[in-house]
Amino acid sequence: MMLKAWEALPDSMRFPEVRPYYEILRRRQLSLLVKRVFDFAAALLLLILLALPMLAIAVWIKCDSPGPVFYRQERVTRYGKHFRIHKFRTMVDRADQLGSAVTVDNDSRITRVGARLRRLRLDELPQVFDVLAGDMSFVGTRPEAVKYVRQYEPEYYATLLMPAGITSQTSIRYKDEAALLDGAADVDQVYVDRVLPEKMKWNLESLRRFSLWDDLKTMLQTVAAVLK
Repeated sequence: MMLKAWEALPDSMRFPEVRPYYEILRRRQLSLLVKRVFDFAAALLLLILLALPMLAIAVWIKCDSPGPVFYRQERVTRYGKHFRIHKFRTMVDRADQLGSAVTVDNDSRITRVGARLRRLRLDELPQVFDVLAGDMSFVGTRPEAVKYVRQYEPEYYATLLMPAGITSQTSIRYKDEAALLDGAADVDQVYVDRVLPEKMKWNLESLRRFSLWDDLKTMLQTVAAVLK
């Protein structure tokens, strides 16, 4: 997972505000390589261990409501690459055509099984496929929907220097994001104007202090938060 040369980055990312973050990561190339090796090995092991539980969840979803097992929304990851994320479907089929790309508390689109999966973050399990493919990492900025990335401030693009993550310090602190958006007249606008800037403060801070030790701490804190 070596960092591209600055000149090879997409034009949409080569802002002066991004350059300091690039220089930090450029000095930590070995850590980036170890991070990718760890991600691949851990994802492969988890896929073997979780194959049967994931199959059981898939059957549970199909029995609960009509529609596909997976939710494959287009998201944005490293260098602005678009990919279709793997998540267990927790909403009614075609939910993104019935409302916002973000979820509010008590969202009527969430299915009975989906509510339980979300509570324990089990809907995230299929993202091991995205980690194996290199589109995601275990720790990193959560991948945003394309329409939100188009509204990024220049500095926010620094988060695209690394693969999107399954968890992060931001994910831990904003695990109740849906409740923050509940009751908003325009959910998308409130998310872009108020929630996204606050989340990006944590995302950018994590980027500044990136280390393998910080990644490990974030993973342990995520497990603790879910269990709590």
